[in-house]
Amino acid sequence: MVTNLSNVFIVILAAAVSALAIGPVMIWIARRFQLVDIPGTATHKKHQAETPIAGGLILLVSLIVTLGILRLQLSNEVRGILLGTLVMMLWGLMDDRFNLRASQKIFGQLLAALIIIGFGVQVHITKIDWLDLLITLFWFIGLTNAFNFVDSMDGLAVGLAGIASAFFMLVTLDSAQPELAFLSAAFLGTMIGCFFYNAPPARMFLGDSGSLALGFGLAAIGIVYTPAQAGLPQGVSWFIPILVLGVPIFDMVLVVLSRLRQHRPIYLASTDHVYHRLERLGFTQNRAVAAMQIAAILLSLVAFISLTTNVLIANLIFGGIVLLSLITLLYLETRIQSE
Repeated sequence: MVTNLSNVFIVILAAAVSALAIGPVMIWIARRFQLVDIPGTATHKKHQAETPIAGGLILLVSLIVTLGILRLQLSNEVRGILLGTLVMMLWGLMDDRFNLRASQKIFGQLLAALIIIGFGVQVHITKIDWLDLLITLFWFIGLTNAFNFVDSMDGLAVGLAGIASAFFMLVTLDSAQPELAFLSAAFLGTMIGCFFYNAPPARMFLGDSGSLALGFGLAAIGIVYTPAQAGLPQGVSWFIPILVLGVPIFDMVLVVLSRLRQHRPIYLASTDHVYHRLERLGFTQNRAVAAMQIAAILLSLVAFISLTTNVLIANLIFGGIVLLSLITLLYLETRIQSE
């Protein structure tokens, strides 16, 4: 069990070293089983050579190795998160290999969500069972797909997941949830290792197996995070996961609304993401990625700071961010169209 910050650093180091060490092996396995992304098969695929889809494999093995070596004690909820993330990764792996239909993808996400709900990982906002269940499913499916959507450029989704993991690690330490803190630390360390292979020009892609598993795992951590254990009222903390995961959420909302407005299928990949629109504003590839990751850091900082305020101020801050996000979304959608 994590008892101080140095123990958290041990978890981060173990996960990072594990991901770095197993990366070449997982890349070889991905090539061996034809888990590769072929350039030119869709308009948004700009890479020049076949690239292994190994992100999900690295995430899975790194987490198993880290937890096994350190012999960390796991609560029932953390076991549920790991099992649900495993199911999501395996389902994404099938999608990477066989290109599943949209309905099949949603079925797998529902299956993983119901499994983790069976471990007690569920929101309790309204205290109305059926409504809380619907909110939980919406959160899981929404965040799972948000990370899948935002994985549009080398290093982008990995960086966003690492940032979210780092801040979840900090807030769960603050809320006296050490087991959740070391799970967040393991995600962070794994993302550090993955970034070495996914940074541009990428030697491997996350693929659906990686992006879906990351979105699902972080969504689950956001639900289990309970600041009330540290005496913080729900009124100043209910939106913390929304802000920490705000950039992927914003990207997905923009893409979905844009495709609905233009009567295009939601599930067909295109160049209408935030990243692509920043490019059309004149950003270089690296600067566009950096802008989105800096935005994620700033949102997470605001989330953390809001915990020190009262209920009114905290919700005014959140409302202001929502308003600014709507203005930005309107600008990106009406002034910077997708190609």
